[in-house]
Amino acid sequence: MKIGKLSNDILQELIIDSLSITREEVIVRPAIGEDCAAFDLDKNVCVMSSDPITGATKNLGSIAVNVATNDIAATGAEPFGIMITLLIPPDATIKQLKEIMADINKTTKKLNIDVLGGHTEVTDAVTRFVIVSTAVGKIKKSELIQTKNAHVGDALLVTKSIGLEGTTIIINEKINELSDLLTIDEINEANSFGSLLSVLPEGMIAREFKVHAMHDVTEGGIYGAIWEMCTSSKTGAIINKNSIPIKNLTKKLCKFYNINPYKLISSGSMLIACDPSTVDDLCKALNKKDIKCSKLGILTKNPSILLEEGENTSLIEQPTSDELYKVI
Repeated sequence: MKIGKLSNDILQELIIDSLSITREEVIVRPAIGEDCAAFDLDKNVCVMSSDPITGATKNLGSIAVNVATNDIAATGAEPFGIMITLLIPPDATIKQLKEIMADINKTTKKLNIDVLGGHTEVTDAVTRFVIVSTAVGKIKKSELIQTKNAHVGDALLVTKSIGLEGTTIIINEKINELSDLLTIDEINEANSFGSLLSVLPEGMIAREFKVHAMHDVTEGGIYGAIWEMCTSSKTGAIINKNSIPIKNLTKKLCKFYNINPYKLISSGSMLIACDPSTVDDLCKALNKKDIKCSKLGILTKNPSILLEEGENTSLIEQPTSDELYKVI
């Protein structure tokens, strides 16, 4: 099997379709494009999401906290806690463990969430640190946002720039072989991307505009996120490729490794579907918080996802293994 997430076909057939969920409290169940579960607590909803960190060895703590809480933010819910399972290889050092925990504590403090518990274990089942983080959030039932609720005719927006996470991971992991390619300023720029990986700020802003759907851009990159949103909401899309925001550093790195930046893991970017009438006001509100917002296109009734680049057109297909795994 290929490294990375299971293909959506296999995920649907062997995992999701095999589950038996009978509890009436469960109001958001496992589905393609839905990264969170939600539980009915009368007037409120508890939202949970779990993610592993397996593709990085640097900044593990902050990445683990951000990716799980980003899923919560995409539902409009406010995350308040996180549980951490930390699997430690036998050759790890106390210094490495301290650094990871310091990174976790720094990030949770910044996001105003608590570490609720979890599990730590030294095991030869792993050859490097593996973190599985489970975030917990809350929201009023009437305000819960689901990916499947994107509408035909919605404007499709994305925040910040794509590939921020993939860029910083690759440079951290491959810094020795990149020393002749990158300048000191470019390395410093990549290190600054780590502070941009949370989409909690834009999630909390966007929910005030009653957006129809949000989806944080992770494995499979922006193309994968668009495909998952369209699949979940049973829509298609027309996307202007030239409107997808991407840093020159990301382009340079992807050209060097001959990988597709639009299929590169992109935590830090939020995909948003909203009524076209709200786009200007939403973008202004995001810009006031120094969050860039770009309009990519619209959702359509035709299920195809059409990518336009000048006079050329192509289709966005089901995502495969993330481009990150071609490098690290």
